[in-house]
Formats: sequence, structure tokens, C-alpha cells
Amino acid sequence: MSVGDMLFGAFALPFMGRALLVLLVLSIVAGIVGVLVNLRGLEFVSDGLTHAVFPGLAIGLAVGGTAGLVPGAAIAALIGAVLLTLFVRVGVTSDAAVAVVLTATFSVGVIVVSRSDDYAGELEALLFGRVLTIAPGDVVPLVIVSLVAAAAVALTLKQQVFRAFDPGGSRAAGDRGIVLDLVLNCAIALVVVAGASTVGTLLVLALLIVPGAAARLATHRLWLLFPVAALVGAVSAWLGLAVGFGISVGAGVDVPAGATVVAVFVGIYAVMLAARLIRDRVAATAKAGAH
Repeated sequence: MSVGDMLFGAFALPFMGRALLVLLVLSIVAGIVGVLVNLRGLEFVSDGLTHAVFPGLAIGLAVGGTAGLVPGAAIAALIGAVLLTLFVRVGVTSDAAVAVVLTATFSVGVIVVSRSDDYAGELEALLFGRVLTIAPGDVVPLVIVSLVAAAAVALTLKQQVFRAFDPGGSRAAGDRGIVLDLVLNCAIALVVVAGASTVGTLLVLALLIVPGAAARLATHRLWLLFPVAALVGAVSAWLGLAVGFGISVGAGVDVPAGATVVAVFVGIYAVMLAARLIRDRVAATAKAGAH
């Protein structure tokens, strides 16, 4: 298999084209939302929401089959986002609130899935995703969920950034913290919904965290963080699917697509981190030499 076939020809296949479309939209949106997650230090909250989605996926699958996955996950995620926001607002520490929501919701999901005849198979699909078996009818709902998350962040972006850097100043300017927190948590939850249906609940956190962290390695300019994170997410999704296809079809080694995509996300972050360390070392050496 040639490099061109792996990078471009593979996506002429309908199932690969659907996977690419959904992951591109999801990764771009996750990159943008992930910048705010990174600025606010909400990585653990995001982890809690990934687990909050799990019972919704399980109940949706049990009630409506694969067509019930997105609605069930969306309802569970939004409930989790509201609960997390309210717990923190009434004085429960964010770590404690996440721990309560995480353990309670994940245990409910496992109980629901355990009632299925194909317990192991369904649990594996929910945990590790089904990006290459996305049905044609699921593409539009997943894209819509991602775009709703993007719209929620876009409408409050300036206020979200202000709150991330100066919570006191944001309150003094008249911004309502609980509303901004709720909007951001709901946006995170919707990204998790789309991600859980593709790369699975265990790996979706990488789509949210890695692009934003990578963007902060690439630039110190605030408003450049968002396009850089979106670009990192899009390139990682494309290369991840292409590499997985090349290994599975070209080399004959069956690898899970979702895990391969996440591995490429982390690999690109590692390359950017190494480049940043080298750049800083060279700059420090040049500065020392000037003196």
C-alpha cells in the first residue's frame, strides 16, 4: 500500500469517509472547547463527564439499539453537567463532586449493560468506541451534537476567556459565573457524547485535552490557541484513521481504530513538546552566549 493510498485513497471507502467526517468535526470542536478546559484547569471535570455519559449510552442501547446511543448519552451528559455545576456552586469541592458523579453514573452504566445477553461485546463497544462502524444515519446527529457544543462556546467565548483569567473581574463586569460554568460544562458534555460514540468513553478525554495542551506549546498568543488546537485535532484525526487503515489493511495487523487515533493525538503532542523543549534550550543558549 502506497502512502497516497493510506492518506487519501482509504477515505474513498464509505465507512472510512463517514469516520473521517465525524472525527474531523468532532476533533475541531473538541480542540476549541479543550482550550477553555486547559485554561480553566477542568481536566478532572471532563473526566467525570466522560463517565457520566456511560449510563446514558447503556440505557440508550438497551432501549433503542444503536439509534438510542446519541439521545441517551446526550440526556445523561447534560444531567451530569448540571449536577457537577450545582455541586460546586453549593460548596462541594470540584474533586469531590466529580468523584461522586463519576462513581455513581459509571456503576449504573455497568449494571444496565450487565443485563444484556452480549455483556462483553456491548461493554467493549461502549468503552472503546465504534468509529469504523458508524451507520449513515448516525453521521448527522453526531455532527449536530458537535456543532451545538461549538455554538455554545462561540456565543460566550469572550466571557469564558475573561472568567478563565480573572474570575473576580468577570463577576464585577456583570458576568454570571454559574451560567458560564453551566454553558461550558454542557459544551464539554456534548463533545463527550459525540466522542463516546466514536472512540469510546475511555479514550474521548484525549480529544478534549491533547489539542488544547498542544496549542499552548505552539503559541503564547491567546486567540491563536483556538485555531491551533482545531488544526492539531483535525490533523491528528486524519492521520490516526489513515495510520490505522495502513496498519490493518497494508500490514495485515488488526488494530482498533479509536485507539490508533488517540495514539496519534498523543504522538503529535509528544513531537510538539520535544520541539518546544529544543526551541527553549536553543533560545536559552543564545541568550547566555549574548551575555
